[in-house]
Amino acid sequence: MGAGLNAAGEAPALAGIRVLDLSRVLAGPLCAQMLADHGAEVVKVEAPRGDETRTWGPPFVGPDTSAYFTGINRNKANICLDLSTPAGQAVLTDLLGQADVVVENFKAGTLARWGFTDEQIRERWPRLIHCRITGFGTDGPMGGMPGYDAVAQAYSGLMSINGEPEGEPLRVGVPIADMVTGIYACTGILLALQARQRTGLGQLVDCNLVNTAVSLLHPHSPSYLMAGVDGKRTGSAHPTIAPYNSFEASDGAVFIGAGNDTQFRRLVTVLGAPDLGNDPRFATNRDRLTHRGALEDELRPRIATWERAALTRDLLALGVPATPIHTVGEALEDAHVRSQEMVVEVDGHRGTGIPIKLRGTPGSVRTAPRPKGADTLYVLAGLGYDAAQIDSLLAAGTVHAPGERTESR
Repeated sequence: MGAGLNAAGEAPALAGIRVLDLSRVLAGPLCAQMLADHGAEVVKVEAPRGDETRTWGPPFVGPDTSAYFTGINRNKANICLDLSTPAGQAVLTDLLGQADVVVENFKAGTLARWGFTDEQIRERWPRLIHCRITGFGTDGPMGGMPGYDAVAQAYSGLMSINGEPEGEPLRVGVPIADMVTGIYACTGILLALQARQRTGLGQLVDCNLVNTAVSLLHPHSPSYLMAGVDGKRTGSAHPTIAPYNSFEASDGAVFIGAGNDTQFRRLVTVLGAPDLGNDPRFATNRDRLTHRGALEDELRPRIATWERAALTRDLLALGVPATPIHTVGEALEDAHVRSQEMVVEVDGHRGTGIPIKLRGTPGSVRTAPRPKGADTLYVLAGLGYDAAQIDSLLAAGTVHAPGERTESR
């Protein structure tokens, strides 16, 4: 489902790019949605059993669709196709013939078993960009092993640095390895599209969750690699900056990050304790880290006398980063978040907006996530299948389509 021209008469950035989304769960669908948001024509292929995230609820927003699924599958046409059958693989061949990009996260060897090895894909469709997303990659000691987001967080060491200092290792509260892998995959595809303009050839874009999670270990990874210092859990505090932590105000929690000496002196001045700015224990960031406990003992009782809105307003006015710690609901209802169009609605679907704001060729949210197989007939017709061929595929159970036949919508 590509996009039309914007208000200025410009096509979106990825207009004319055709993407086949063979992926499920999170990283792949998010990648394909990002491409779709910026104008690519994306067809999502679901097996008859459906993408399992349709069942990941509550909450649900329809008889077979979870809120989870809707967050990563907008702006896509949807075809329900059984790829395990020879007839389904024949349809896949036709879909690949029209695609610029294919995104998949099958278990290692699945495509090859169906007759689509990396070499066969490259030989048959030399301009095709093949984006593969896996848990551990396909080679190395763990190559081919299955992995979800939390497995990648644990394996990479990410969980070991998340949580309170005296607490247990914790999974980050969002599926960060999956989501950043989706972003990396999207970035890799864009790089490959740029390279194709020069070489005329596609290539394999290979991403995996563990590589992503390892890449997110900064600043703990350079601390270990350059100085042998292993990462430790610091709660909301920063391992190399102080003060940089959550604090309790009189009416709730705030986060304050004074990243340099000037910001620190402005902070303590607002708190009515300017002398702390000249205290030799707190003179530099190195000093403040050395005496972090004493520093927070000075700050916490003072911060506790403030209402969070007043304190963060006064600090921000002086250039000191600070904010109330919002709940998810507070953030999504916030006036600034809404002003940035980070909450959108289309056809009854509400979701987060597009974070990359292109001023000349902006992305857009055009269609809600589609029911499974909603566009099967439309997609097959676009491949040149006639009514008899489509009826044969439907009768065999190779494809599924709800409702009555229609050649367009």
